[in-house]
Amino acid sequence: MHTQTGTPVRTALADPLSRTATVSPPRPDHLPGLECLAPLSREDVWLQDALLGPFSGDILEYLALARATGGPVLDLGSGAGRLAVPLARQGFTVDAVDRDGRSLHRLLDWARRLGPRVRERITATRTDLLGLRLHRPCRLAVMAGSMIAAVPPGSRPRVLREIAGHLQPHGALAFDYTAHDAVELAEHPHRAWSFEVPRFDGVTEWVVARQDFDPVAMREHITYAIERSEPAGSRSSCVTTGKWIVNSLDLHRDLRAAGLRVADERQHRLDERTRSVLLVCRTDT
Repeated sequence: MHTQTGTPVRTALADPLSRTATVSPPRPDHLPGLECLAPLSREDVWLQDALLGPFSGDILEYLALARATGGPVLDLGSGAGRLAVPLARQGFTVDAVDRDGRSLHRLLDWARRLGPRVRERITATRTDLLGLRLHRPCRLAVMAGSMIAAVPPGSRPRVLREIAGHLQPHGALAFDYTAHDAVELAEHPHRAWSFEVPRFDGVTEWVVARQDFDPVAMREHITYAIERSEPAGSRSSCVTTGKWIVNSLDLHRDLRAAGLRVADERQHRLDERTRSVLLVCRTDT
């Protein structure tokens, strides 16, 4: 899903703009997604937090769903606990699942700092969603931060069936994804951003991000050219991540095949080309 290299920053920063691209000014309220990229090093944590920060409003929606369904809650692709820890603080038992051990370590460390009552409500499991094997039922399963885009379309039916098979009566699966306008995607398959990563450790970090879409293969490739400066000198790196473009018709077909029906759908527009979609799904029984 992702790689990191020591690419010289001059080359890395030039490359995202070397082909025709729609170049946007810095957008602090909506940056290209790093949702599927687990931190590869201690340095990457700042970038990931900056990219996930604009999505923090969804925490309130998922908390409201948890209050409506009750727990336990299954947080798939939990990362460093952006959703799992607030849920535990609200009294819910949470099974946090992620493939990245460093992220789970951050999650558990955060929970411990909040006290034993929060920490004891969280179980952390390191596993990839593609090999998901659940052992406990849940009342609410969530895949926040567009984690569904990390699952290849060919593997999605099995993952959805696994989740549906472990939902308790009146339980729900809730997840969000980015829906792209097909015409705009075909006309503007290359987009670029530049922005500064907020840091509070004396390091200045600038990023040029490029999104490349392949509408035929339904793939999205994102490259982040990073330059970090501090009194001792400058460092550069290049991080890449790959995701799948979610087709709504295919997704709804896979949900039905897994025995899930869409009980609620909420949308809001991110920009002129994309919408954020939240689906709440329930079993047929």
